[in-house]
Amino acid sequence: MKAGKEQITSLQITFMVTIFEIGSAPLFLLGSHARQDAWLATAVGSAAGLPLLFLFFWIQSRAPGKDWTGQLKLGFGPYIGTILGAVYALYFAYESMRNVRDLGELTKLSLLPGTPMFLTMLIFIWTGGYAVWKGVAVVFRLPEMLLPVTLFMYAVVIAIFFLLKVPDYNRLTPVMENGFWPILQVALPDLVSFPFGQTVIFLMFWSFWEKKGIPIKQTLIGYLTVSLFLIFVNSVILAVLSAPIAAASEFPMLKAVHSLSSLRFVERLEILLSILLYVGLFVKMTMFFLCSVQAMAHITKKNGQVLDDPGRLADIWRFFY
Repeated sequence: MKAGKEQITSLQITFMVTIFEIGSAPLFLLGSHARQDAWLATAVGSAAGLPLLFLFFWIQSRAPGKDWTGQLKLGFGPYIGTILGAVYALYFAYESMRNVRDLGELTKLSLLPGTPMFLTMLIFIWTGGYAVWKGVAVVFRLPEMLLPVTLFMYAVVIAIFFLLKVPDYNRLTPVMENGFWPILQVALPDLVSFPFGQTVIFLMFWSFWEKKGIPIKQTLIGYLTVSLFLIFVNSVILAVLSAPIAAASEFPMLKAVHSLSSLRFVERLEILLSILLYVGLFVKMTMFFLCSVQAMAHITKKNGQVLDDPGRLADIWRFFY
């Protein structure tokens, strides 16, 4: 991270919220325990995540110029706040490594089955580490390039499903067969915590906004875009595979795309989907990694200039790995 106060634009915030929340979510059937009502569970989880997001807005409004670690120190005092900040730094590091594991498994499953998984995971870690080294402003430029391409390619894949008349929306019936309570049980707290509750990381970045105040409108646009996208993707997965098959699959979206492999002109389409998932997983891994490094830099009272010194950067790498 570079010296001085970095800044991010409104568009970068909207794009980052969108691509971060998409992440690896299309890879799975969110709310699979709700069976054919999984898309409804996703909608409920999204709606339940909105009050949590407004809570984050309120927290940020208490100290607009501080990130989450600074707010913890302000609210709980320097000692307890530092301990809580360290806990969050470990949480961010843990979530980052979970995404690294997903990247490794996805690579082994779809692209490089003969390559040792630790090697591909190490490459992803070092690539993400380089992005973190360049700083917040550079990381937030990534979605400006990646999100339009990602959404376009998802649209192409889904359009192929509909052009070939593969989805059968009768597989989503009966709606609420067992009432609303099972849907609510699935949505709360699982879907609130993943993916919608992970917007907590933006408490680390809203203070970098180039304008005064909090980017509420920009964040909400990204959040609502992702919510509609995930609800739609879940319904497509269910309509293509049916609830029992989708729930039993490790990666339902890949299985749905693989079902098109018998058609010659769309053969190996799952590789395209894998690349799209790589983009989401890489952004998510990098963002969590950046949060963890930034939190530890504040806790140890080292500002962003520490990452410009290769010798001191090596010390940070040894702390995490």
